[in-house]
Amino acid sequence: MRRFLPLALLNLWLYTASDPVQAQTVSGFALPEHDSVTHMLRISEDDDFINIWGYGTDNAYTNGTRIDYFYKPSRPSHLFLDRWMPSAGDSSTNIYGWGLTQLMYTPDDINSSAYQPNDYPWSGGLFATHTRYSYDEKRKFDFQTELVLGVMGPAALDREMQSMVHHIINYIQPTGWSHQYPNALLLNVNFTVEKQLAAIGSAVTVIGGGQVYAGTMQNGAAIYPMILIGKMDPYFKGFFSQYSSPGQNKQHKRWQLYGFIKPELQLFVTNALLQGGIFTKNPNLQPSPPNGKDPNGPSNQPNADNGAAEPQPYHSLQHVLTSLDYGAVLTHGRIGISFSQNVSEAMLKGLYCHDYGNISVLFGW
Repeated sequence: MRRFLPLALLNLWLYTASDPVQAQTVSGFALPEHDSVTHMLRISEDDDFINIWGYGTDNAYTNGTRIDYFYKPSRPSHLFLDRWMPSAGDSSTNIYGWGLTQLMYTPDDINSSAYQPNDYPWSGGLFATHTRYSYDEKRKFDFQTELVLGVMGPAALDREMQSMVHHIINYIQPTGWSHQYPNALLLNVNFTVEKQLAAIGSAVTVIGGGQVYAGTMQNGAAIYPMILIGKMDPYFKGFFSQYSSPGQNKQHKRWQLYGFIKPELQLFVTNALLQGGIFTKNPNLQPSPPNGKDPNGPSNQPNADNGAAEPQPYHSLQHVLTSLDYGAVLTHGRIGISFSQNVSEAMLKGLYCHDYGNISVLFGW
């Protein structure tokens, strides 16, 4: 018996190496198939001027820039934050990441230096993120945890960034950033769980998901279904496999092309970027001069004949709203690109719905 054991192991290795598809199961035992890249860089850009229908805007949630570095360690991480974030199990594929994000909101008229209480506020945030994406391919579910630490207000440098970009593209210079909320700390924990609900072969996958976010940046929850259609690797094989498809060698690169649609029901209890930080307030709510109309005041301020009035606050937060995210992903070898369009109900009561697009480029190695 001992003489045949090395030969049996050699035959098993040759069998699995020659056919990676059949290598997933041998004699009834599942063998783990891991992502074929271990590092990935993602450059992601949200912008409301990115619009497939040709209706670009420059208001509400107007821009978001994010850069992430993801990696899969060769052995379990001993970092306290990594051990604290939930894992999908002992056999899960765990991807960690560090990122930097800048977000900004503006009113529709960015050329006005007046306070505009009947629109979205001038507001933005700059923060670092640490993430753990944990996938269980066999049981088809995942846990995604994101830790957020940063600032909002002038320290987030949104005024400087938007002014620089608009100068480069020779576009209208924003003039109302003096009305943005004061500096405040952003500290949040965002947690997502996803589970496969149904599938039709490898071409259609239906996933159900839920999110919870808590902290000084935003508090709330969301639920959503997500439908994936096209040529793609299994979703729960891991994050890297969703956005890269390297072949066995450089001459035979694989590719994926699939679309997705994701309607979402969201509950927001608080949102600091739209309401101000916990220990800050709207700096524009100061009494107007006793005589005459303040030239920098809101457009609804009465004339001197009718007496002065205090500026009005921004509209209150829309606590329950729906959104729709849809788009496509294309990968070839170790490079992936995704495009999506998002349409959402108004985030502040009585204001307008909003569209923005996203383009993300990912490089794996």
